[in-house]
Amino acid sequence: MWEAFSHNLKDPAGAAIPFFLLFMVIEMFAVRREEAHDRDEHAAHQVKGYLAEDTRTSLTMFAASIAYSAVFRTAAFLLYTVLYVHLAPWHLSAANPWTWVGVIIGVDFLWYVYHRFAHRVRLGWAGHQAHHSSMFFNFSTALRQKWNQWFEVMIWLPLPLLGVPPWMIYFVFSLNLIWQFHLHTEKIEKFPRWWEAVFNTPSHHRVHHGSDPIYLDKNYGGILIVWDRLLGSFQTELHRPTYGLTYPVGTYNVWSLQYGEYKKIWQDVRRARGVRDKLGYVFGPPGWAPRS
Repeated sequence: MWEAFSHNLKDPAGAAIPFFLLFMVIEMFAVRREEAHDRDEHAAHQVKGYLAEDTRTSLTMFAASIAYSAVFRTAAFLLYTVLYVHLAPWHLSAANPWTWVGVIIGVDFLWYVYHRFAHRVRLGWAGHQAHHSSMFFNFSTALRQKWNQWFEVMIWLPLPLLGVPPWMIYFVFSLNLIWQFHLHTEKIEKFPRWWEAVFNTPSHHRVHHGSDPIYLDKNYGGILIVWDRLLGSFQTELHRPTYGLTYPVGTYNVWSLQYGEYKKIWQDVRRARGVRDKLGYVFGPPGWAPRS
């Protein structure tokens, strides 16, 4: 068990943090250079690039999420280890390349399931919406991470039951998150068509962060976009999205951004008259309201 736990501590996402920050700085200078050569009236009215206060908020969220993640991952790892040791009918070998292929695909599919849940169930959205709260779309937005990770703990439960070593689950998920970092930019327009058909790309993920009606609840994939194509949640990028939430956030307070939606749920539940309405406010889609 200790050997598996030591593997869990070797998180590739942690090793990638300096590169995340480096690419953020490179993008920041690239955007400023572009703005210096593009001062026409149309560009001046677009919300793009970097804003110091917005970036500082994203980095604060990211720094705190590292501590929160350590707590959630440690607790989840112990749970997965119990399931893996005592309930799994077999144990898959990490020495087998096909195990890696299967786990990469399995983690990516389960991420799609979780991500779709987080957008379509208000209680899940209450945690996830913090990541979507910026009106900007850049590499700092990728670091605007949620602090509430309890649903992620549950979504990986099938994997240890299928014999996947617990350390391998989070190792592969970290690889998935590293991939998703490069999706948060407007500096990459399109990849070749075959690549765009199979993999999640910046173009597809810009759609996901859009608050335009045609873009809402689309493109949930992590590494692969094929899940969205197969399950009816794919939308191609038709125009530059309007980023952020469908309602004005109006704050850079990280506590409000992380926990404000939970407060709203509690207020709605307290006002609700019947059990059905109370459950609707919690488990219905964001924006749900009882019929008048």
